[in-house]
Amino acid sequence: MKNYKGYLIDLDGTMYKGTEVIEEAAAFVKRLIKLEIPYLYVTNNSTKTPEQVAQKLRDFGIPAKKKEVFTSAMAAAGYIYEQNKDASVYMIGEEGLRYALHEKGIHIITDSEGADFVVAGMDQQITYEKLAQACLAVRSGAKYIITNGDTALPTERGLLPGNGALTSVITVSTQTTPLNMGKPEAIIVEQALKLLGIGKEDAIMVGDNYHTDIMAGLNAGMDTLLVHSGVTTLEHLATYENKPTYSVNSLSEWE
Repeated sequence: MKNYKGYLIDLDGTMYKGTEVIEEAAAFVKRLIKLEIPYLYVTNNSTKTPEQVAQKLRDFGIPAKKKEVFTSAMAAAGYIYEQNKDASVYMIGEEGLRYALHEKGIHIITDSEGADFVVAGMDQQITYEKLAQACLAVRSGAKYIITNGDTALPTERGLLPGNGALTSVITVSTQTTPLNMGKPEAIIVEQALKLLGIGKEDAIMVGDNYHTDIMAGLNAGMDTLLVHSGVTTLEHLATYENKPTYSVNSLSEWE
C-alpha cells in the first residue's frame, strides 16, 4: 500500500450517512491529522459555503476547517475566473454558489442579457423565469456550466430532484450540453489537487459512490479508495469493469 501525501475525501456516505456520523470515518480523519497528511473534503453540494460544510462535520465530531472544504461551486467559480475574470455571470443557485463567485470577484448579473456565462447549481427556489433567462443567455452564446449533474438528491423524505434534473430543462430547451464541474468529472478533482498543492500521483480519492467519487478519481488519473459504507456495495463493485485501486468495508481497515 502506497504512502499518499494527500487525500480527497467525499462526505455523504463516506463521513456520515444523512444525520448519522460514521464513527470509523471520524477516526480516519484524526489519523490523517496525527500523521500530518493534508486533505480536502470534496463535495458536489453547491448550496453550502465551505464554513457551513465544515460546521456540519464538526457537529458530527469530525475535525473540519473552512479551508479544508472544496465544493462544486468553488470549482465552477475557479473555472470561470481562469477563463475570464471579468466575465458577467447569470447564476441559478443558492448561498454556496453566490459565495464562491463573490470570493473570486466575479460579476453576477440579475438579467441574463449580455451574460458571458450561465452557471446553474441546485436551487430550491427555482422558477420558470430563472430557467427562461438562462435559456435566453445560452441561446445568445453564453457558456453553459452546471455545478453537478446529480439527478436525484437523497433526503429524509426520499430521493428528490437534484441539480441535473433541474438543469435538464435548460439542456433540452437549448439543445446545449453543459460543462459539468462536479464529480464524476475530472475538473473538480484537478482544482482540489491544485489547492492542496499535491500532484495526482501522490494523492488518493476516497468515496462511497463508484459513479461519482471513484469515477472522478479515475477520470483525473489518480488512485482511488472505495469504502462500502454508502452507495456502492461489494456486489455492485463486482459488476464494474474499471475497478478502484483499493476497496474496504470500513475506513478502519485503511492503515
